[in-house]
Amino acid sequence: MQPIEEIKPQQSIELLKSLHILTRDGKVNQDSRRKLKQVYHLYQFIEPILTEIKEIKEDYLLVDHGAGKSYLGFILYDLFVKLSQGRVIGVEFNQKLIDQSEKLARELKFERLSFLTSDINSTANLIDSPVDIVTALHACDTATDDALHFGLNKKAAYIIVIPCCQAEVASHLKKNKAQSLKMPLAELWRHGIHTREMGSHLTNVLRCLLLESQGYQVTVTELVGWEHSMKNELIIAKRTGDKKGNATERIEKILHEFNLEALKSRFLI
Repeated sequence: MQPIEEIKPQQSIELLKSLHILTRDGKVNQDSRRKLKQVYHLYQFIEPILTEIKEIKEDYLLVDHGAGKSYLGFILYDLFVKLSQGRVIGVEFNQKLIDQSEKLARELKFERLSFLTSDINSTANLIDSPVDIVTALHACDTATDDALHFGLNKKAAYIIVIPCCQAEVASHLKKNKAQSLKMPLAELWRHGIHTREMGSHLTNVLRCLLLESQGYQVTVTELVGWEHSMKNELIIAKRTGDKKGNATERIEKILHEFNLEALKSRFLI
């Protein structure tokens, strides 16, 4: 990766200003330097995947699910997609955010970057083209699961997520804590802070097993150092078609062991 002071040659300075990665006068201060380092660190993981897909299919499609302000979609388009024949669709339920993103895309003349106002139940039907890559950057709580299910539904070649705010499993651990405390293992989430941490960890473990059960090879790695972000777990899933034989059985056993069987519909397909 280039030194942090150097902006990549294909990078739009106006985009970096709009995303507040650079200051209004185009300079890098301490905070923007941190943001730029995060952007390039994330990009170094995704660029080889985009390159691989581009070599197979020139008019590839990347869908950024739960896009929010479409931070990730803009960055990937600016650094790579605009130099190819690929397309990016940012999917977001908040119409105000969609309007802002569409305005910025027009200003920057990012012609193959578009946006779709939709919830998870409608997206798969609204996007009828084959989807090659699905991404979700800090899609909060179950929105990450929505992105996973969308990617699985579309049989995307790659699914790339950075989970955030995994609260659902933790809430079920808390709800069933009295019953669970009968077993020594429940000491792992007896205290509130441990409940949150255990819930977050369990959520991502179950997500990985779900992906493996559906024919994906999964890699889990750290996105950036702890000094930059507490939400730094990067899950990369590549579709191979080879379903891990015992993944579904392991999901069922984990859900039973932790009194999480109410979540079967989320982690079992």
